[in-house]
Amino acid sequence: MSGVRRVVLLTLGWEELPKSISVHGAPPDITLREPVPGILLDTDAGWLLLDTGFNTALIRDPYLHARYHDREGYRAVLPGPGEPIEEALDKAGIPFDGITAVAVSHLHLDHAGGLKLFAGKVPVHAQRTELEYGLSGSPDVEQNAIYRVDFDDPRIDWRLADGDVEIATGVTAVSTPGHTKGHQSFVVELDASVGGGGFVFAFDAGDLTENFEHELAIGGFIDVEPEETVEPIRRLKKIAADKGYRLVPGHDPHVWPALTDELVARFPG
Repeated sequence: MSGVRRVVLLTLGWEELPKSISVHGAPPDITLREPVPGILLDTDAGWLLLDTGFNTALIRDPYLHARYHDREGYRAVLPGPGEPIEEALDKAGIPFDGITAVAVSHLHLDHAGGLKLFAGKVPVHAQRTELEYGLSGSPDVEQNAIYRVDFDDPRIDWRLADGDVEIATGVTAVSTPGHTKGHQSFVVELDASVGGGGFVFAFDAGDLTENFEHELAIGGFIDVEPEETVEPIRRLKKIAADKGYRLVPGHDPHVWPALTDELVARFPG
């Protein structure tokens, strides 16, 4: 096998938030309900999970919610009563122990919160600069919605990269900093046995289709100017164009559910 055999999109919750978080300069009174993404990839080494959603304890416990989620104009929404990853796997008919590795695009609260489920179980891929920033102790880390409680666990088997790296057959992590210090996106090559082609999953390098179509700066960034976040957008556009792959924004409320249904039809369980 030279590529991924199946792609399953997971909606691990939703976020109700100002559009200006996704598009720099958008009117602050426009709000969106954006999906929280997770992606399962069937690789030659087993299922690889890209991103892990929320830490449910920080949402459900009223005291932890007040500590971590009481942000004006923002609301996290969980899809069900249990752990979103476990519920999504059950719906997809994929056993939890079929996941043999995890990769996180970055350490924000809506992407790294489910790492608690995998500590001491499987390797976790990330960019070194992302983890170093998350563990730096700087007060602005938490102000930027990166919560140490989500990932500061000695049992996590980190596999840290310094730039672009192949993390599984047919899956390459691409360094796209700006949104966070060590944000990474993923290029996925599909195996010829399932028709070939592939995807470029941007995650938060670009939340919405308009970020890419109009090369609009994103609204959330750390230690860069807004216009600097356009460079990763252009890089991902070029990769997708050169390979002929589909470019998928990270939180688009229209693209994500449509592609979810499309992939269910293309890769029936």
